[in-house]
Amino acid sequence: MAGNTVTRAQLSEAVYQEVGLSRNESADLVESVLGHIVESLSKGDSVKISSFGSFHVRSKGGRIGRNPKTGEEVPIQPRKVLIFRASHVLKERINAALTSIRAVKPQS
Repeated sequence: MAGNTVTRAQLSEAVYQEVGLSRNESADLVESVLGHIVESLSKGDSVKISSFGSFHVRSKGGRIGRNPKTGEEVPIQPRKVLIFRASHVLKERINAALTSIRAVKPQS
């Protein structure tokens, strides 16, 4: 599974398959949920999804950085960054999945 990406279209298809809404309604639902998350984060609010994780916006101050190629000092402007913290439930499910994959793989 490494290297695979879940897209909006795949999320919409999963909603279509699981919930039974039409494909258009499923796509609208996914867009609406993502839109609400983006809107909340844009306002600086945190978003917490139970058993999944939390999204937070953090402000980073300006600083002087260095161009690794030339060694030249470059000012880095203050900015906001998005932080995601996975819930314990999500971490446990990921670790359980990794453990079961390792148990199935033959050792080299």
